[in-house]
Amino acid sequence: MADWLPPLRNHVHGIWSRWDPRSGIQEAIDGLAVTGKMIHIKNKTEIQKMRDAGRLAAEVLHETGQRVAAGVSTLELNNFAHKFTLSRGARSAPLNYRGFPRSICTSINNVVCHGIPDKNDVLKPGDILNIDITVILNGFHGDTSRMFVIEPIPEQARRLIQDTEKSMFVGIETIQPDGRISDIGAAIDDFLSPRGYGIVRDLTGHGIGRNFHEDPSVPHYRQSMITERMRPGMTFTVEPMVNTGTFEVYTSQEDGWTVFTKDGSLSAQFEHTCLVTDHGYEILTVME
Repeated sequence: MADWLPPLRNHVHGIWSRWDPRSGIQEAIDGLAVTGKMIHIKNKTEIQKMRDAGRLAAEVLHETGQRVAAGVSTLELNNFAHKFTLSRGARSAPLNYRGFPRSICTSINNVVCHGIPDKNDVLKPGDILNIDITVILNGFHGDTSRMFVIEPIPEQARRLIQDTEKSMFVGIETIQPDGRISDIGAAIDDFLSPRGYGIVRDLTGHGIGRNFHEDPSVPHYRQSMITERMRPGMTFTVEPMVNTGTFEVYTSQEDGWTVFTKDGSLSAQFEHTCLVTDHGYEILTVME
């Protein structure tokens, strides 16, 4: 579940302090401290719990995705995911998170993210759908999403999905100790921008662990505001949101959650939770 870029947090939710990108970086005993921010470095026990949560999130996503078909409503997908998560001894993180009313996010066609499952959102041929799953298992979060299609879909939509997934892995491959968080977005930008896509800027990947959204923010485009360096034990999501049109988006005034492309163009997203290791990275949201 994507997070808002820090300077926008006050405007959108009105509950977090505004982050000053000019703040300097200080080392801290348990991570990296930035004015108003703290990045928690996970220990071995916490990392294993993150692996367990990530593995379950991947399983829930897989099983829910098996139910995607024309004629199925997004509420049906939500209800299945919710029950399946509970059956594994976990709970769905989005449910009641800052008032979010469902257990998963389902984003169709021109919805960028945070789509709310609804009985009236019935899938039909030509639709592309992102399902975003976050579970809480033994106190830790696993967050992942991917695209599904209801064939036949336009070739433009197919290319968008393929390029978005590839861009996520291009970003993940930059993860290494002492690299900068901004390296991830720069690599994604270098891959997508020449292909004419709009990379969403208002929402980002995010740190994750005991809390759903932690520091650092992980933008998916080239910029210089995020200056933190990666350290072994950091966990965060990489989740580019990519539009066939402009990068600009807006949030529904009706529900306060659903994010749409401003120009009505198609949008796609893929997401993994990642761990910085001593020698590179580990993707935590995969099934064994």
